[in-house]
This record gives sequence, C-alpha cells and structure tokens, in this order.
Amino acid sequence: MSAPPRGRERRVGDRRGPRRAPTADESWFGAFGSAEDTQVSTDDGATMPMPDASTRPAGSTLDSRLFSRQAERIVSAGQTAFDRIYRTFIGARAALGVALVVAQAITGLFGARPSLPAALVSVAYGALALSLWLLPRRRTVEPKSLARVLGAPWLTTIGVDVIAFSALHMLTPGASLNYVALLVLPVLMAGVLTPRPLALATAAAVALMLLVAAWLGSLRDGSLTQLMTQAALAGSGFFVITVLAGELAGRLAREELTALGNMEMARQQAALNRLVIEEMQDGILVVDRRGRVRAANPAARRLLAPTGMSRPAPFQLRGVEAWSELVRTVEQAFVESAWPEAGRDVTLEFEPGSARTLRVRVRFTRHKAAQANEDFCVLFLEDVRNMQARSRQEKLAAMGRVSAGIAHEIRNPLAAIAQANALLAEDATEPGQRQLTRMVADNVDRLKRIVDDVMEVAPGQPQEVHAIDATAQVAAVCSDWARSAGVKLGDQSVLRVDLPSQPLGVAFDAEHLRRVLVNLLDNAHRHASGRPGAILLRLDSRDETRAFLSVASDGAPIPPEVERYLFEPFFSTRSRGTGLGLYICRELCERYGASIDYRSRAPGDPHGNEFFVVMRRMPLADTDARLHLTS
Repeated sequence: MSAPPRGRERRVGDRRGPRRAPTADESWFGAFGSAEDTQVSTDDGATMPMPDASTRPAGSTLDSRLFSRQAERIVSAGQTAFDRIYRTFIGARAALGVALVVAQAITGLFGARPSLPAALVSVAYGALALSLWLLPRRRTVEPKSLARVLGAPWLTTIGVDVIAFSALHMLTPGASLNYVALLVLPVLMAGVLTPRPLALATAAAVALMLLVAAWLGSLRDGSLTQLMTQAALAGSGFFVITVLAGELAGRLAREELTALGNMEMARQQAALNRLVIEEMQDGILVVDRRGRVRAANPAARRLLAPTGMSRPAPFQLRGVEAWSELVRTVEQAFVESAWPEAGRDVTLEFEPGSARTLRVRVRFTRHKAAQANEDFCVLFLEDVRNMQARSRQEKLAAMGRVSAGIAHEIRNPLAAIAQANALLAEDATEPGQRQLTRMVADNVDRLKRIVDDVMEVAPGQPQEVHAIDATAQVAAVCSDWARSAGVKLGDQSVLRVDLPSQPLGVAFDAEHLRRVLVNLLDNAHRHASGRPGAILLRLDSRDETRAFLSVASDGAPIPPEVERYLFEPFFSTRSRGTGLGLYICRELCERYGASIDYRSRAPGDPHGNEFFVVMRRMPLADTDARLHLTS
C-alpha cells in the first residue's frame, strides 16, 4: 500500500502534539511506541481510541502502531517475533564465531600462514559470541534496550560485530578471506532490531570504515579509484539492506501486534458474550449436524435435566431417551434450513409422570458462501410453564389495575349501604328484620375487606425501601398472632419458632411483613393437626445477600391442581374466602424485591407443606442493632 503524502502526514502529526514518536514503519522498535499512539485527537481536543484496522477507511493517515500499550502488555506475556529474531541472531553470531575460528585453522592446515591479529580477533569474537549464546537468559531483551548505543545489549551484539568484522577487514588487506560480507549481519540486524536512525547510523559507520580501508589500501598499491568505487558500492548496498530490513521488520511487527491485539479483543468479546449468555433466562444450545452440543448456558442445562443441571458442554444429544424428540427437532431443522419465528413446542419425557414442555426457537449460522450448508444451529429454549406464568402475570396486572378502579368506585355506594342498613337496624323490632340487617351488615363488612385488599395491592407511588430487623419483627408478629389466635406459647405450643440470635436486616416494610407473616400463619394453623410443633417458623440468612423466612406445617399436601393457582387472585378452597390472601402476599413481596413460593417437602418430613419468603438483606443502622442487642 502506498504511503500517504509527507505534507498530509506532517499535518496529522501536528494535530497530535508537539512531540512526534517514531512511527512503526521506521523500525521494529517503533512498533512499541508511547502511550500516545493508542489515541487519536479529535478536532475539539478530546481523544478517542484508535479504530481497528478492519474498520479504518481507505487512505486513512492514522498511525499503524496499533494497540501499542495493550499489545506491549500482551507481547510481554510470552515469546514474540522480536524475541525469536533476537535469539536467532545470537545463535547465528555463535555459529559465525565458530566458523571464523575453524576458517583460521583450516587456512593454517593448508600451509597459508594466517594473520596473528586476525586469528586473535576471530578467537575473541568466537568466545564472546558463544558465551552470550550459552549463558542462561535471565530476562527478556526489550526492543527499547537496543535503541541505546551505549546500552549493554547493543554493545555486546551489533557493536561487537561491527568492531570485530571491521578489524578483520582492516587487519588483513588483500587476504584470501573476504570479511566484507560478514558486515551484512550487524547491518541487517540493526535494520531489523533498532530504530531507523540508529540503523542508518550503523550502516553509515560501516560505509565510512570501508572508505577508510579503501583509502589506506590505495596508499599501498595506488588503485584509489577502483578501491573507493568498490567501497562506495558496498556501502550503498548496506544502506539498501538497512532500509529494506527496517521495512520488512516494521511490517512484521505491525502484523503481529494487529493479530495479538485482535486476539485479545476477540477474547474479551468472547468473555462478554459468555457472560451475557450465562446470565440469560432462556436456555441456549449450539448444536452441530451430528447432534453434538458445542455450547450450553446454565439455563439450558437446567431445562435438559429433571432436577439440577445436566453435564456441561460439549456433550451428545443422541443416546438419551428423554432428549429423543429434541434430537428429531434438530435434525428436522437442518433438513428444512428454516424454522417458524415463534418456535415449536417439544416435550421431554424424563420418566413416567415427569415431563417438561419447551418452546424451541432455532436460528442458523451463516457462511460467506450462499450455497454452503449450515454447520451449526442455535436453539433458544424456554419452559412453556414459565411463558404461561408470565402471560398470566401480565393479565393479572391488567386486571389488578381494573379491579383497583372498580374497588375505588364501590367504596362510596358501599358506605351508603352500610349507613342505610344501620338506620334500618335501629328501627328493626322483629327477629326476622334484625336477622336481615345482620346479614346485610356481614356482607357489607366482607365487601369492605375485599375492597381494602384490592386497594392494598393497587399500583401506587414507589416507596422508599428501608432496612428493618427481621428477627425482632418476626418475634413480635408471632407473639401478637399467638394472642389473637388463642395459641399458647411454650414447649407444648403448636407453634415452634426458630430465629437467629443476632439482628438480621432485610429490605421490607414492617407492616407489610406483618401482613405476609400473619396470612401464612393463619393458613398453616387452619390446615395443621394441632399437635405440639405442628407449625414450624424458621428465619435464617442464606448468604450475604438473602434472608430466608419459612412457615411449614404438618397438614395434608396441597394437590397439584390446586398448587398451580395458589397465588392467583380470587382463588380459594374455602366458601367464605376471598382468594386474595396469598395474592396480596406475593404482590407485597415483589414491591421489596422479595419472592414467595410454596413447595412440598420430601415424603416422611413431619412438616410437608412449606411456604417460604426470600428477602433481600440490607445492613441495619448501628443504633437499631444496639437497641436490639441490649433490649
């Protein structure tokens, strides 16, 4: 790709700031630029992250240094191309040092007397190169360390090579061995491993040495023009080698940094996707044509197992009898290469009497080639019961708003009826008339309770949530309820209470918690046997974020056909019940981020029926905690 014009490049550099760091295409060192390279200034002076290469418009003059801070952190975690080239360079120097010593020995064996200074230089260079190669590497050589001429890495490698090979060339004029070719190694490595100004300075020093050697040689044989021409050509070649090596090294460095930066971004994106998918309420399966599940989030693993969770991916869908219909669904989806937008229902038969119906929506991965077959499909699974529950909840919410409006309108006529009935009761003298007025009064009171219950759960202004001491509040409610219900407290009491010894702060309203707990205690007392300990109330903290309140009784288990309607309004098994008690409890719990539910305990448990409330924990004020502890 052609480089941008110099003028335009200069203008971009001026906008970035007064100091211009080396660009990545000048040397390998420039690829690890300063932190300024990670940002691009905008017209208003703000900074923005450097865009990815795939999204950068053609002809953009942005630097190619790419993720310098991030890439440098990634590169430092393992061996980079710079490290490999540097270690290869050290190994080549060692091999070349051995070759120089062997060449001097072979020259002597064939009768030619080697130059003693050249032999000493060769032996010294070979020993230094071998020692640098054999010594254990204590730390990674940073690219910036080779940017300093007086730094130990540059002096012990490129500097030593330039001095040693120049000395061999100067000390053996007219020898059978041509040492000029050896100078290619330090010049080449300077172009690859050092900034471009230093690399060009190295090539210039070598070229000057060649010119000086040619001038000295001309003093001996007088062929100045020929020797100077040869030295100038060799020096020009070294400059070309330096520039080409720098360009190739810069390109390799940019490609490596781009790849490593993109890899890191891909890992971050994968981690984000995995986090989002794992937190989704819908189950997600990624399945290939062979029925092998490549990925499955926790929600899907829960849906595929009768209890608990299935094994983590990868696993095979085929071979499990309960998943046979799901396997047929996947095969059908691959054959049709299309699926209804709303999905289809699939039933998983885990065991006789235990089944789960799932709504399955299928999406396919797309290849670049339109003719390519689909290799993967993504299954979105959702429990049909949860869908129906949400639908009922939405309908109940709408009905609740309507009921609240109706209840508000009923209050006035109901008050008029109660007042008129009271006036009639004053004039009623016959027993039949008094019985009729009592019937009217009883039904008016019943209607008032229903209206009050409906208005209690009607949507209103959001209330500020405060922390209450659940331990003290539950203890007080149990005492009040026992007095009003005629239940004696003690070892032989029908009510057994298990409370923590320390204050337990929860996010709830004290009066609303009282109403929820009284309703649960009334229901438990109504269906319990009446034996000592027939009702068990337990409060504890499950973890740092949740508190658990349970009311269990030894009554008969609730039938499944009744259990599904427990928390729906106006559903009651009693002829005189309004069916709003548990519905109001659920609505009050949801106001404070709590939840209420019912479960039937394992067979053999003396308290088979259990209603439980899971509340959010909230720290108490210090004064509240001290008052509770000292009371």
